[in-house]
Amino acid sequence: MYKILTLNEISMAGLKLLPSDRYEVAAGIPDPDAVLVRSASLHDMPITPSLKAVGRAGAGVNNIPVEKLSTLGIPVFNAPGANANAVKELVIAGMLLSCRHICQAWDFTRNLKGDDAEIEKQAETGKKRFAGFELPGRTLGVVGLGAVGREVANAAVSLGMKVIGCDPSLTVEGAWRLSSQVQRAGSIDELLPVVDFLSFHVPLVEGTYHLLNAQRLTRMKKRAIVLNFSRCGIVDDEAVVAALDAGRIHGYVCDFPTGLLKNHPRVITLPHLGASTAEAEENCAVMVVEQVRDYLENGNVRNSVNFPEVVLARSEGAHRLTVVNANVPNMLGQISSALAKAGLNIVDMLNKSRGELAYTLVDVDQPVPQPTIAEIGAIEGVLAVRLVE
Repeated sequence: MYKILTLNEISMAGLKLLPSDRYEVAAGIPDPDAVLVRSASLHDMPITPSLKAVGRAGAGVNNIPVEKLSTLGIPVFNAPGANANAVKELVIAGMLLSCRHICQAWDFTRNLKGDDAEIEKQAETGKKRFAGFELPGRTLGVVGLGAVGREVANAAVSLGMKVIGCDPSLTVEGAWRLSSQVQRAGSIDELLPVVDFLSFHVPLVEGTYHLLNAQRLTRMKKRAIVLNFSRCGIVDDEAVVAALDAGRIHGYVCDFPTGLLKNHPRVITLPHLGASTAEAEENCAVMVVEQVRDYLENGNVRNSVNFPEVVLARSEGAHRLTVVNANVPNMLGQISSALAKAGLNIVDMLNKSRGELAYTLVDVDQPVPQPTIAEIGAIEGVLAVRLVE
Protein backbone atom coordinates (compact mmCIF):
# COMPACT_ATOMS: atom_id res chain seq x y z
CA MET A 1 0.00 0.00 0.00
CA TYR A 2 1.50 3.34 -1.06
CA LYS A 3 0.84 6.37 1.16
CA ILE A 4 0.30 9.72 -0.57
CA LEU A 5 0.41 13.00 1.36
CA THR A 6 -1.54 15.90 -0.16
CA LEU A 7 -0.47 19.38 0.97
CA ASN A 8 -3.14 21.24 -1.02
CA GLU A 9 -6.50 20.40 -2.48
CA ILE A 10 -5.62 18.25 -5.48
CA SER A 11 -8.32 17.82 -8.12
CA MET A 12 -10.29 14.60 -7.80
CA ALA A 13 -9.74 14.11 -11.53
CA GLY A 14 -6.19 13.19 -10.58
CA LEU A 15 -6.72 11.53 -7.21
CA LYS A 16 -9.26 9.09 -8.59
CA LEU A 17 -6.43 7.63 -10.69
CA LEU A 18 -4.93 6.22 -7.47
CA PRO A 19 -6.75 2.91 -6.79
CA SER A 20 -7.89 2.61 -3.17
CA ASP A 21 -6.63 -0.97 -2.94
CA ARG A 22 -3.05 0.22 -3.59
CA TYR A 23 -3.02 3.82 -2.37
CA GLU A 24 -3.90 5.60 0.84
CA VAL A 25 -4.33 9.32 0.13
CA ALA A 26 -4.79 11.96 2.83
CA ALA A 27 -3.66 15.32 4.18
CA GLY A 28 -1.43 14.84 7.21
CA ILE A 29 -0.65 11.21 6.49
CA PRO A 30 2.60 10.13 8.25
CA ASP A 31 5.63 8.60 6.50
CA PRO A 32 4.39 9.16 2.94
CA ASP A 33 5.80 7.45 -0.13
CA ALA A 34 4.99 10.54 -2.18
CA VAL A 35 3.82 14.12 -1.72
CA LEU A 36 1.38 15.89 -4.03
CA VAL A 37 1.48 19.67 -3.78
CA ARG A 38 0.32 22.80 -5.56
CA SER A 39 1.41 26.02 -3.81
CA ALA A 40 2.36 24.89 -0.29
CA SER A 41 6.03 25.28 0.60
CA LEU A 42 8.11 22.18 1.27
CA HIS A 43 11.26 24.12 2.17
CA ASP A 44 10.78 23.75 5.92
CA MET A 45 9.02 20.39 5.84
CA PRO A 46 11.01 17.46 7.28
CA ILE A 47 11.87 14.85 4.66
CA THR A 48 11.05 11.39 5.99
CA PRO A 49 13.13 8.35 4.93
CA SER A 50 9.97 6.88 3.38
CA LEU A 51 9.65 9.63 0.77
CA LYS A 52 10.27 8.43 -2.77
CA ALA A 53 8.78 11.19 -4.98
CA VAL A 54 7.28 14.68 -5.00
CA GLY A 55 4.66 15.74 -7.53
CA ARG A 56 3.90 19.41 -8.19
CA ALA A 57 0.46 19.88 -9.77
CA GLY A 58 1.69 22.80 -11.86
CA ALA A 59 4.80 23.96 -13.69
CA GLY A 60 6.92 26.05 -11.31
CA VAL A 61 8.80 24.38 -8.46
CA ASN A 62 10.03 27.38 -6.46
CA ASN A 63 8.13 26.04 -3.43
CA ILE A 64 10.06 22.77 -3.48
CA PRO A 65 13.67 22.21 -2.27
CA VAL A 66 14.71 20.49 -5.49
CA GLU A 67 18.44 20.52 -4.77
CA LYS A 68 17.97 18.99 -1.32
CA LEU A 69 15.68 16.28 -2.69
CA SER A 70 18.20 15.51 -5.45
CA THR A 71 20.88 14.77 -2.87
CA LEU A 72 18.47 12.26 -1.30
CA GLY A 73 17.73 10.58 -4.61
CA ILE A 74 14.13 11.83 -4.74
CA PRO A 75 12.66 12.93 -8.09
CA VAL A 76 10.45 16.01 -8.37
CA PHE A 77 7.75 15.81 -11.01
CA ASN A 78 5.78 18.71 -12.47
CA ALA A 79 3.11 19.24 -15.11
CA PRO A 80 4.59 21.39 -17.91
CA GLY A 81 2.00 22.48 -20.41
CA ALA A 82 -1.00 21.23 -18.46
CA ASN A 83 -2.03 24.80 -17.63
CA ALA A 84 -0.73 26.36 -20.87
CA ASN A 85 -4.12 27.19 -22.33
CA ALA A 86 -5.31 28.84 -19.12
CA VAL A 87 -2.23 31.08 -18.95
CA LYS A 88 -2.43 31.83 -22.67
CA GLU A 89 -6.01 33.05 -22.33
CA LEU A 90 -5.04 35.31 -19.43
CA VAL A 91 -2.13 36.80 -21.37
CA ILE A 92 -4.41 37.60 -24.31
CA ALA A 93 -6.93 39.06 -21.86
CA GLY A 94 -4.12 41.13 -20.33
CA MET A 95 -3.20 42.58 -23.70
CA LEU A 96 -6.82 43.50 -24.41
CA LEU A 97 -7.37 44.95 -20.94
CA SER A 98 -4.27 47.12 -21.21
CA CYS A 99 -4.48 48.35 -24.79
CA ARG A 100 -8.15 49.33 -24.40
CA HIS A 101 -7.81 50.69 -20.81
CA ILE A 102 -10.72 48.47 -19.79
CA CYS A 103 -9.96 48.29 -16.07
CA GLN A 104 -9.53 52.06 -15.80
CA ALA A 105 -12.70 52.65 -17.84
CA TRP A 106 -14.65 50.20 -15.70
CA ASP A 107 -13.44 51.92 -12.54
CA PHE A 108 -14.46 55.28 -14.04
CA THR A 109 -18.02 54.16 -14.82
CA ARG A 110 -18.49 52.49 -11.42
CA ASN A 111 -17.89 55.86 -9.77
CA LEU A 112 -20.26 57.92 -11.92
CA LYS A 113 -23.02 59.64 -9.95
CA GLY A 114 -26.41 61.16 -10.77
CA ASP A 115 -29.47 59.98 -12.68
CA ASP A 116 -29.23 58.01 -15.93
CA ALA A 117 -29.17 61.13 -18.06
CA GLU A 118 -26.30 62.59 -16.03
CA ILE A 119 -24.41 59.29 -16.06
CA GLU A 120 -24.77 59.07 -19.85
CA LYS A 121 -23.50 62.62 -20.23
CA GLN A 122 -20.48 61.96 -17.99
CA ALA A 123 -19.76 58.71 -19.82
CA GLU A 124 -19.77 60.37 -23.23
CA THR A 125 -17.56 63.18 -21.97
CA GLY A 126 -15.14 60.87 -20.18
CA LYS A 127 -14.72 58.12 -22.75
CA LYS A 128 -12.07 60.02 -24.70
CA ARG A 129 -9.73 59.48 -21.73
CA PHE A 130 -9.77 55.74 -22.42
CA ALA A 131 -9.19 55.60 -26.17
CA GLY A 132 -6.93 52.66 -26.93
CA PHE A 133 -5.47 50.73 -29.84
CA GLU A 134 -6.07 47.37 -31.52
CA LEU A 135 -3.92 44.25 -31.58
CA PRO A 136 -3.67 43.40 -35.30
CA GLY A 137 -0.46 44.76 -36.78
CA ARG A 138 1.16 45.24 -33.36
CA THR A 139 4.31 43.35 -32.41
CA LEU A 140 4.44 40.93 -29.48
CA GLY A 141 7.74 39.77 -28.05
CA VAL A 142 7.61 36.43 -26.23
CA VAL A 143 10.49 35.61 -23.89
CA GLY A 144 10.48 31.85 -23.33
CA LEU A 145 9.00 29.48 -25.92
CA GLY A 146 8.07 26.55 -23.73
CA ALA A 147 4.55 25.16 -23.58
CA VAL A 148 2.95 28.45 -22.46
CA GLY A 149 5.11 30.74 -24.61
CA ARG A 150 4.28 28.74 -27.72
CA GLU A 151 0.56 28.91 -26.99
CA VAL A 152 0.77 32.68 -26.51
CA ALA A 153 2.82 33.17 -29.67
CA ASN A 154 0.50 31.06 -31.83
CA ALA A 155 -2.63 32.75 -30.45
CA ALA A 156 -1.18 36.20 -31.12
CA VAL A 157 -0.40 35.21 -34.72
CA SER A 158 -4.03 34.15 -35.17
CA LEU A 159 -5.08 37.60 -33.90
CA GLY A 160 -3.10 39.27 -36.68
CA MET A 161 -0.12 40.28 -34.60
CA LYS A 162 3.53 40.11 -35.59
CA VAL A 163 5.29 37.81 -33.11
CA ILE A 164 8.99 37.57 -32.27
CA GLY A 165 10.14 34.89 -29.84
CA CYS A 166 13.29 34.55 -27.83
CA ASP A 167 14.47 31.29 -26.27
CA PRO A 168 18.09 30.11 -26.38
CA SER A 169 17.05 26.62 -25.29
CA LEU A 170 14.28 26.14 -27.86
CA THR A 171 14.24 22.50 -28.93
CA VAL A 172 13.56 21.19 -32.41
CA GLU A 173 10.35 19.62 -31.12
CA GLY A 174 9.31 22.96 -29.60
CA ALA A 175 10.07 24.79 -32.84
CA TRP A 176 7.82 22.39 -34.77
CA ARG A 177 4.92 23.41 -32.52
CA LEU A 178 5.36 27.09 -33.29
CA SER A 179 3.57 28.87 -36.10
CA SER A 180 5.88 29.38 -39.07
CA GLN A 181 5.04 33.09 -38.80
CA VAL A 182 6.77 33.44 -35.44
CA GLN A 183 10.14 35.09 -35.96
CA ARG A 184 13.08 34.34 -33.70
CA ALA A 185 15.34 36.80 -31.88
CA GLY A 186 18.77 35.85 -30.61
CA SER A 187 18.33 37.64 -27.30
CA ILE A 188 15.87 39.70 -25.28
CA ASP A 189 17.86 42.82 -26.18
CA GLU A 190 16.93 42.33 -29.84
CA LEU A 191 13.25 42.40 -28.90
CA LEU A 192 13.16 45.52 -26.76
CA PRO A 193 13.26 48.32 -29.37
CA VAL A 194 10.70 46.75 -31.72
CA VAL A 195 7.89 45.27 -29.60
CA ASP A 196 4.58 46.84 -28.57
CA PHE A 197 3.97 44.08 -26.02
CA LEU A 198 6.58 42.05 -24.13
CA SER A 199 5.42 38.86 -22.40
CA PHE A 200 7.56 36.66 -20.13
CA HIS A 201 7.26 32.87 -19.91
CA VAL A 202 10.40 31.64 -18.18
CA PRO A 203 11.08 30.03 -14.78
CA LEU A 204 12.50 32.10 -11.95
CA VAL A 205 16.12 31.05 -11.59
CA GLU A 206 19.32 32.94 -10.91
CA GLY A 207 19.73 33.84 -14.58
CA THR A 208 16.19 35.20 -14.99
CA TYR A 209 15.93 37.29 -11.82
CA HIS A 210 15.18 40.89 -12.90
CA LEU A 211 15.52 39.84 -16.52
CA LEU A 212 13.72 43.06 -17.33
CA ASN A 213 15.58 45.77 -15.42
CA ALA A 214 15.99 49.55 -15.48
CA GLN A 215 18.64 49.48 -18.18
CA ARG A 216 16.60 47.30 -20.54
CA LEU A 217 13.44 49.35 -19.96
CA THR A 218 15.17 52.41 -21.46
CA ARG A 219 15.36 50.57 -24.79
CA MET A 220 11.62 49.92 -25.10
CA LYS A 221 9.00 51.90 -27.03
CA LYS A 222 7.09 54.53 -25.09
CA ARG A 223 3.81 52.80 -26.01
CA ALA A 224 5.09 49.35 -24.97
CA ILE A 225 3.21 47.19 -22.49
CA VAL A 226 4.94 44.58 -20.31
CA LEU A 227 3.15 41.40 -19.25
CA ASN A 228 4.40 39.02 -16.56
CA PHE A 229 2.30 35.93 -15.92
CA SER A 230 5.37 33.81 -15.22
CA ARG A 231 6.94 34.49 -11.81
CA CYS A 232 7.35 37.43 -9.47
CA GLY A 233 10.95 38.62 -9.63
CA ILE A 234 11.52 38.14 -13.34
CA VAL A 235 10.54 41.78 -13.83
CA ASP A 236 12.05 44.49 -11.63
CA ASP A 237 8.82 46.06 -10.34
CA GLU A 238 10.50 49.20 -8.99
CA ALA A 239 12.20 49.81 -12.34
CA VAL A 240 8.89 49.31 -14.18
CA VAL A 241 7.06 51.79 -11.95
CA ALA A 242 9.85 54.32 -12.46
CA ALA A 243 9.61 53.80 -16.23
CA LEU A 244 5.82 54.22 -16.13
CA ASP A 245 6.07 57.40 -14.05
CA ALA A 246 8.67 58.81 -16.44
CA GLY A 247 6.54 57.98 -19.49
CA ARG A 248 9.12 55.56 -20.90
CA ILE A 249 6.60 52.70 -21.25
CA HIS A 250 2.81 52.62 -21.41
CA GLY A 251 1.62 49.87 -19.06
CA TYR A 252 2.33 46.80 -16.97
CA VAL A 253 0.09 43.76 -16.45
CA CYS A 254 1.12 41.08 -13.98
CA ASP A 255 -0.19 38.26 -11.84
CA PHE A 256 1.67 39.28 -8.68
CA PRO A 257 0.21 42.24 -6.75
CA THR A 258 2.36 44.22 -4.34
CA GLY A 259 1.87 47.40 -2.37
CA LEU A 260 3.93 49.22 -4.97
CA LEU A 261 1.91 47.98 -7.93
CA LYS A 262 -1.70 47.44 -6.93
CA ASN A 263 -2.89 51.07 -7.03
CA HIS A 264 -0.74 52.41 -9.85
CA PRO A 265 -2.97 53.90 -12.58
CA ARG A 266 -1.04 52.21 -15.41
CA VAL A 267 -0.66 48.81 -13.76
CA ILE A 268 -3.14 45.93 -13.80
CA THR A 269 -2.45 43.35 -11.11
CA LEU A 270 -4.28 40.05 -10.74
CA PRO A 271 -4.16 37.60 -7.79
CA HIS A 272 -2.05 34.87 -9.44
CA LEU A 273 -4.86 33.68 -11.70
CA GLY A 274 -2.64 32.18 -14.42
CA ALA A 275 -3.60 28.54 -13.84
CA SER A 276 -6.77 29.17 -11.84
CA THR A 277 -9.28 27.38 -14.01
CA ALA A 278 -11.03 24.12 -13.26
CA GLU A 279 -9.65 22.69 -16.49
CA ALA A 280 -6.05 23.61 -15.69
CA GLU A 281 -6.25 22.23 -12.15
CA GLU A 282 -7.67 18.97 -13.46
CA ASN A 283 -5.07 18.71 -16.23
CA CYS A 284 -2.21 19.36 -13.80
CA ALA A 285 -3.52 16.87 -11.25
CA VAL A 286 -4.05 14.12 -13.83
CA MET A 287 -0.62 14.64 -15.38
CA VAL A 288 1.36 14.68 -12.15
CA VAL A 289 -0.57 11.80 -10.56
CA GLU A 290 0.06 9.63 -13.61
CA GLN A 291 3.78 10.44 -13.44
CA VAL A 292 4.11 9.78 -9.71
CA ARG A 293 2.16 6.54 -9.98
CA ASP A 294 4.30 5.34 -12.91
CA TYR A 295 7.42 6.07 -10.87
CA LEU A 296 6.19 4.30 -7.75
CA GLU A 297 4.87 1.25 -9.60
CA ASN A 298 7.38 0.98 -12.46
CA GLY A 299 10.30 3.27 -11.67
CA ASN A 300 9.72 5.24 -14.88
CA VAL A 301 10.61 8.95 -14.90
CA ARG A 302 8.70 11.43 -17.05
CA ASN A 303 8.68 15.22 -16.67
CA SER A 304 11.01 15.40 -13.70
CA VAL A 305 12.79 18.67 -13.04
CA ASN A 306 15.84 16.99 -11.51
CA PHE A 307 16.02 13.44 -12.94
CA PRO A 308 16.71 12.30 -16.51
CA GLU A 309 13.78 10.92 -18.49
CA VAL A 310 13.96 7.13 -18.16
CA VAL A 311 11.15 4.89 -19.42
CA LEU A 312 11.64 1.13 -19.70
CA ALA A 313 8.91 -1.38 -20.50
CA ARG A 314 8.59 -4.09 -17.85
CA SER A 315 10.11 -7.42 -18.85
CA GLU A 316 7.65 -10.24 -18.28
CA GLY A 317 8.41 -12.16 -15.11
CA ALA A 318 11.39 -9.96 -14.25
CA HIS A 319 12.10 -8.14 -10.99
CA ARG A 320 12.89 -4.42 -11.18
CA LEU A 321 15.47 -2.46 -9.24
CA THR A 322 15.98 1.33 -9.38
CA VAL A 323 19.25 3.03 -8.49
CA VAL A 324 19.92 6.76 -8.11
CA ASN A 325 23.55 7.75 -7.91
CA ALA A 326 26.07 10.48 -8.45
CA ASN A 327 27.03 10.78 -12.11
CA VAL A 328 30.57 9.40 -11.75
CA PRO A 329 32.51 6.63 -13.56
CA ASN A 330 32.13 2.89 -12.92
CA MET A 331 28.75 3.02 -11.21
CA LEU A 332 27.11 0.63 -13.67
CA GLY A 333 30.04 -1.75 -13.31
CA GLN A 334 29.72 -1.88 -9.54
CA ILE A 335 25.93 -2.31 -9.70
CA SER A 336 26.25 -5.10 -12.27
CA SER A 337 28.96 -6.82 -10.22
CA ALA A 338 26.76 -6.83 -7.12
CA LEU A 339 23.90 -8.39 -9.09
CA ALA A 340 26.19 -10.99 -10.67
CA LYS A 341 27.61 -11.84 -7.25
CA ALA A 342 24.06 -12.73 -6.16
CA GLY A 343 23.61 -14.96 -9.23
CA LEU A 344 21.14 -12.56 -10.85
CA ASN A 345 20.95 -12.28 -14.62
CA ILE A 346 20.18 -8.84 -16.08
CA VAL A 347 17.21 -9.13 -18.46
CA ASP A 348 17.10 -5.44 -19.39
CA MET A 349 18.76 -2.23 -18.22
CA LEU A 350 18.50 1.49 -18.97
CA ASN A 351 20.80 4.15 -17.55
CA LYS A 352 20.70 7.89 -18.15
CA SER A 353 22.22 10.94 -16.51
CA ARG A 354 21.27 14.54 -15.99
CA GLY A 355 23.83 16.91 -14.61
CA GLU A 356 25.27 15.44 -11.43
CA LEU A 357 22.62 12.70 -11.16
CA ALA A 358 22.33 9.33 -12.88
CA TYR A 359 19.39 6.95 -12.78
CA THR A 360 19.26 3.26 -13.64
CA LEU A 361 16.41 0.81 -14.14
CA VAL A 362 17.43 -2.86 -14.00
CA ASP A 363 15.24 -5.88 -14.66
CA VAL A 364 16.67 -9.18 -13.37
CA ASP A 365 15.46 -12.75 -13.68
CA GLN A 366 15.06 -13.53 -9.95
CA PRO A 367 13.99 -11.73 -6.78
CA VAL A 368 16.72 -9.41 -5.49
CA PRO A 369 17.87 -10.43 -1.98
CA GLN A 370 17.93 -7.72 0.70
CA PRO A 371 21.68 -8.16 1.28
CA THR A 372 22.25 -7.34 -2.42
CA ILE A 373 20.07 -4.23 -2.17
CA ALA A 374 22.05 -3.20 0.91
CA GLU A 375 25.35 -3.86 -0.88
CA ILE A 376 24.35 -1.65 -3.82
CA GLY A 377 23.11 1.03 -1.43
CA ALA A 378 26.48 1.03 0.30
CA ILE A 379 28.40 1.81 -2.91
CA GLU A 380 29.98 5.25 -2.59
CA GLY A 381 27.90 7.72 -4.61
CA VAL A 382 24.66 5.72 -4.54
CA LEU A 383 21.87 7.95 -3.21
CA ALA A 384 18.88 5.62 -3.26
CA VAL A 385 18.04 2.02 -4.15
CA ARG A 386 14.53 0.65 -4.46
CA LEU A 387 12.99 -2.67 -5.35
CA VAL A 388 9.85 -1.99 -7.37
CA GLU A 389 7.21 -4.47 -6.27
